[in-house]
Amino acid sequence: MDVRFGASVEEFLEFLTELGLNHLELKREYLEGHPDVPTEAELGELADRYDVSVTYHAPFRDWNMGSFNDGVRRASVEQVKRTLDDAATADAGAVVVHGGAVPHRYPEWVREKAADNARQSLLECAEYADEIGVALCLENQPRNESKRRYTTSPADLEATLQNVPIDGDALGVTLDVGHAKANGYDWRDFVDRFGERIRVCHLHDNDGTGDTHDPLPSYREIVETVPADYFVFEMKSVDDVARCMGVESPSIDTAP
Repeated sequence: MDVRFGASVEEFLEFLTELGLNHLELKREYLEGHPDVPTEAELGELADRYDVSVTYHAPFRDWNMGSFNDGVRRASVEQVKRTLDDAATADAGAVVVHGGAVPHRYPEWVREKAADNARQSLLECAEYADEIGVALCLENQPRNESKRRYTTSPADLEATLQNVPIDGDALGVTLDVGHAKANGYDWRDFVDRFGERIRVCHLHDNDGTGDTHDPLPSYREIVETVPADYFVFEMKSVDDVARCMGVESPSIDTAP
């Protein structure tokens, strides 16, 4: 559920189950922005009622775990921890997280501090995820002309994970197939490198020149091949979710 969706959580659950889908991912921005949001406990009850699994997406629009501003970094970590707490209450299976960024134009010492802060933030969040028993899954991000991101290639994502020394399954991977394509990589490159560490898979498409989050009707091979626990159509509209399924969109109120 994206912040651009006007439907309530229950309305969207009616919509997706009518399409034959059985998983719901909630972006934190949606939960903060919609006027009619259930509590975490109520979310768990709704998931049980509609027989769907749930994941959360930690906030990222106004937050940066790799900020060189230590106050912003700490506040961003708290936002991720809060999302992990909510996921635990709702009995969600995982929380998706971004790895931070820093503008290319800043001097080297700033970029070095930002990279160190990103590693420290991920470690703190992964340790907390391990403590409460909810998987934290680091997502491969699209390249950005103005910002250095740390997870845009299979090699960079692997290096980032290796720089977070934590045992067990607390820190997994979110494979975003659209981000991989926009960066010039085949999604199989990530499967070959990370395998069972991939817990969540984001499904969307583009023409290879930008991260447009277009519908992906040819998703079936990906679902059959990627060893993820959860698959998510990450669309810009509810109608695009139906387009992925190749059907006419059921009626849904998109005005909050």
